[in-house]
Amino acid sequence: MAQGCLKCLKYTMCFANFLIFMSGVAVLGIGVYMTVNFKMTALTPTLASFNLANMLLVSGIIVTCVSFLGFLGALKENRCILLTFFLLLFILMLVELTAACLLLMYEGEIGERVKDDLTKGLEKAKGSNSTSDWDIIQKTMECCGVNNVTDWGSVVPASCTPDYSSQGCLAKLKNWFEENFLTIGISVIVLCIIEVLGMCFAMTLFCHISRSGLGYKL
Repeated sequence: MAQGCLKCLKYTMCFANFLIFMSGVAVLGIGVYMTVNFKMTALTPTLASFNLANMLLVSGIIVTCVSFLGFLGALKENRCILLTFFLLLFILMLVELTAACLLLMYEGEIGERVKDDLTKGLEKAKGSNSTSDWDIIQKTMECCGVNNVTDWGSVVPASCTPDYSSQGCLAKLKNWFEENFLTIGISVIVLCIIEVLGMCFAMTLFCHISRSGLGYKL
């Protein structure tokens, strides 16, 4: 009975990690596509490394690597890989919780930093006469400039239509985050629960292999 439950646990863990691996590959693919087609570096020049495309790339790589370790460790019943998988999940959860706490604690400072960087990006775009990144964000968010159309001065891009010329992109971004705050919070909680379950499965399998005396065989 116990062997049957552990086999079920093993293959459940393999299947779950395979699905997570495929999700990671999809996120990685979206990140690559966005890096090639939507660079968005003109929006926030000093925060260019933290744009959405780069975050998707990093997230995709981390998810695929960690889930592959979980899949391989469960399939091969390898204690070393399972322990590595457990530790990586634990570290990831700590990083996520720390990042969430820091975002809540320094929300005002982060908002000011983003506003300053958006202003610098807009000034740079005006000077270079290249507004493609701003055109995309203004059409998508239906906004104009950082605060309103006056940010563009005398040369207003076509993406700033009269319908929403008084609505700044910064305010639109803040409203979007406020409207989706609950969804983001629930997503983080669900992610943490999945990570805790993954750690529990990995440690249960690890303990069973230790009792069976299988060691670190591959």
